[in-house]
This record gives sequence, C-alpha cells and structure tokens, in this order.
Amino acid sequence: PNTVTFICILKACGVSGAILKGKQIHDKILHGGFLVNDVVVGTALVDMYAKCGVLSKAYQVLEELPFRNVVSWNALIAGYIQQGQGNEALNCFELMKSEVSPDAVTFISILKACGKVRDIDKGEQIHEDILSRGLLGKDIVLGCALVGMYTKCGAIEKAHQVHDELLVRNVISWSALIAGYIQQGKFHEALNCFEQMQSAGFSPNAITFTSILKACGSM
Repeated sequence: PNTVTFICILKACGVSGAILKGKQIHDKILHGGFLVNDVVVGTALVDMYAKCGVLSKAYQVLEELPFRNVVSWNALIAGYIQQGQGNEALNCFELMKSEVSPDAVTFISILKACGKVRDIDKGEQIHEDILSRGLLGKDIVLGCALVGMYTKCGAIEKAHQVHDELLVRNVISWSALIAGYIQQGKFHEALNCFEQMQSAGFSPNAITFTSILKACGSM
C-alpha cells in the first residue's frame, strides 16, 4: 500500500469505528516511514482516532507529527465537538492559534463549540475575528454557524441581526433562526419569521415545517 491507500483505509476505520484495525494501520504507517514528510497521512490518523472517540490518542498523534497544518488541527477540533467536548475544543482552538491561522472550517466548528457550552462571550470574540479576517462574505455555511451559535446561547435578537446582515441567506439560515425563536418560547416571532422567509422567496423544507408546527402546537 502507498500513502493514498493508507489515507483511504484510515477514513474507513474512522467511519466504521474500527479502532483496533486503525491502530494496526498506524503501526504499518510508522514502520513504513510514511509520516516523515506527509502531513496528509498524519491528518488522516488524527481524524481516524477522533472519529473513533479516542481523543487523547488523536491529540498525541497531532503533537508527534513532524508537520501540522490547519487541516490537521481542524480534524482534532471537530473530533472534540463530535464527542460533545466543547470546552476541550475551545482549548484546542487557542493552542492552534499559536501555531497556524484558523480558516472558515475552523470557525464553523468552533462556533458549534461555543453554542454547545453556551459561551456567548467567546462566540462574540470569534465573530469579531471572522469579520476582521473578511471570511464572512458569501460563505453561507459560516453565516449559518454564527446564527446557530447566537440562538443556542439565547441571544435571539443578535442572531436575527446577524441573519439580516448576511450577504447570502438560504433555507438553513432561516430555519436556524426560526428554531432559535422556538427554543426561547417566542412562538409569534417564529411564525413571523416563517412568513418573512417565504416572502423573501425561500421554500421551507422538512426541518422548517417541523419547527413551525411546534410553534403552532405551543400556541
């Protein structure tokens, strides 16, 4: 097997949670010297351990890599979030910034972490960082992540403001905002938002309808 083989099979181990097989592949990679100059293989290892829930090993692998980049750090941060460890993801984000510059993928993940732990202060700092780097632009996924972070932190007015200021909006961003109003018990506002969404030319999807039916039932 070559590096491409190992990268593919590590993905398979991560998806299926085959940690024992993943460790065997790790040993083969080490013995073959594939980690010496290949950050992609190293990142695939970090991702495999993270997806298998062995985050201590994922972190150890990352630390031992000869080279690290934003993708390898993103894999570890995403792993912490997938395992519900929002505070650890935030700590990892701080360590990352001392070594590499975050990208849009990093910020999308770390905004999820802020929402999980309801750390609005950190979320606002990250929002400012995103704006200063000019990353928001037409990145609808990043915009949705910002709306989602503010709604989960209970700052629904701020979420609506951010949504209104987005250059690009879609059914996901509207649905996130509607769900936020419902989480806060603001059912009339959720219905108004639903009407605004349709007036703006967006068709609701199943998630939107599920949320808005909850509002109708609660009222």
